[in-house]
Amino acid sequence: MTRVKRGYVARRHRKNVIRLASGFRGARSRIIRASNQQVVRALASAKRDRYKRKREFRRLWITRINAAARRSAGIPYARSVQHLSNSQVLLNRKMLAQMAVLDMNSLTAVLGRQRQEPK
Repeated sequence: MTRVKRGYVARRHRKNVIRLASGFRGARSRIIRASNQQVVRALASAKRDRYKRKREFRRLWITRINAAARRSAGIPYARSVQHLSNSQVLLNRKMLAQMAVLDMNSLTAVLGRQRQEPK
């Protein structure tokens, strides 16, 4: 069998790994074996954290909407979202949270003057 020299392909792969590892500390940015392990781990963490970031933002938006709804309309988050759904108001949580932060009067108008009945 003839010998296959993979010089160009292998060199290109190693250069790509080292480029991805630039900014890592110590041998993890210079030595190919350590760099390869760290790059694989970093890419896995990056993918996991992209999904995690979506969850964290949704939690933040819900917290902001809850605080604003309790302050302005006196109703908790779950009832305010149920009221919006029944009223067919098609605003997502991100927009409602922006309204809560920037313009409380508009959020109060969207939520309506629905007050919570005392128990």
